[in-house]
Amino acid sequence: MIQFHRHPLSLPKTLTLGFLMIILIGTVLLSLPVATRGAHATSVLDALFTATSATCVTGLTLVNTALHWSAFGQTVILFLMEIGGLGFMTFTVMLFLFMRRRMRLSTRLLAQESLNLENLSHLTLSN
Repeated sequence: MIQFHRHPLSLPKTLTLGFLMIILIGTVLLSLPVATRGAHATSVLDALFTATSATCVTGLTLVNTALHWSAFGQTVILFLMEIGGLGFMTFTVMLFLFMRRRMRLSTRLLAQESLNLENLSHLTLSN
């Protein structure tokens, strides 16, 4: 009989899975017909590229954002940019801190760099 041991995910794995989930949800939303103007159809690959670009805040697009996407599509892109920019990273690190879950030094250094903090003391909550 196979037994699976449940190990909590580290912060880097949580962040990676979170970004992937956000990108997949954004891809599905941008693939919907309501996300485009008129009779324009968006391929899944174009939606995936746009969702990835918005979440990673690179700003690259394959189509003209103002002409191709409807107000719904532009709102989805706006939320992806907000979540990917600082919101998701900040929320995840704060969740780890509020849960009082211990972070390894490598995880703390990654969070420090991602949040642009000067030193690790800014990453802890005072009692």
